[in-house]
Amino acid sequence: MHESISSAAFAESDTFNRELVRNPPNRISTGRAQGLILSSYMAASDKMPVSRMKSGEATDPDPIPREGDVQGPSATRFSPEEETALLAKSNAEKAAANELFKSAQYSQAISTYDRALASVPNYLEYEIAVLKSNIAACHLKLSDWKAAVDEATKSIEALDRLEKPGPNTTTGTPNEEGAPNIPAAGSDATKNDGVIELADDDQDEAEALKRIEKDDQRKDDIKRIRAKALMRRARARSEQGGWGNLQGALEDYQTLSSYPSLPPSDMKVVSTALRTLPPRVNAAKEKEMGEMMGKLKELGNGILKPFGLSTDSFKFEKDEKTGGYSMGMKN
Repeated sequence: MHESISSAAFAESDTFNRELVRNPPNRISTGRAQGLILSSYMAASDKMPVSRMKSGEATDPDPIPREGDVQGPSATRFSPEEETALLAKSNAEKAAANELFKSAQYSQAISTYDRALASVPNYLEYEIAVLKSNIAACHLKLSDWKAAVDEATKSIEALDRLEKPGPNTTTGTPNEEGAPNIPAAGSDATKNDGVIELADDDQDEAEALKRIEKDDQRKDDIKRIRAKALMRRARARSEQGGWGNLQGALEDYQTLSSYPSLPPSDMKVVSTALRTLPPRVNAAKEKEMGEMMGKLKELGNGILKPFGLSTDSFKFEKDEKTGGYSMGMKN
């Protein structure tokens, strides 16, 4: 945050320096100097976030291609036989990673989960989400909060793509968690606002009912994995600290509070966080705002020094209605 503020402010400082070249201090008016220092403050203030960045913008894309990745809008489709073989390989690695996790070998578990991820076709979003969430859990155990946030966010993004209608939304496949297949969003099985028509007389009604049950089960699985990823991201953000992270953790916990099927132990964590996080968010906000104003004061003093002035010569008044500031000379 401070880096973006400094670059904005010093850009304004460059403008001021060019003004000094054209108009030395004995020729530039106090009013012009006052306007330039105020614009420096405002340029930097405009960069101050009023809330955290959205999680999707904060994470870097995974630079390592997986089997089946292609450049372009469409993903490579494997044949059913190839897909089955890839998933079998992935599930074997995932089972090994689970055992490593249970034995507290978290770094090795991460490497093994990554190998499992490399075998998953990139259009099977549910399987990707499960693996990313598991990797986030490993990073939590290692107290690597930033990595945990990034991996949990990628898990949530994969679930978002799974639930969003589009040409790349695809069916899921069973995994060791027992998740059944789900029809693609926007397909005939999920049209008409989620209403699935039962079979006609010439169709197998039992198969239609079975498809409905699988669809409902997969929706429950998605909610369960999303809840796990949100819990892991919220904890990592809370531990990481800082205004943006704490605000993000609070938003994650607020989302989780609306999940009726959350386990009692998790709901207890959520309730506690909703009580304790708001004061931490406000304290972090005040601290970062104070640090920002201190840096701006240093910048202002450097700009005003050629005129024999300092920021102590001016007073700033905040307009509570607009949130803007006005500046004037002290009497």
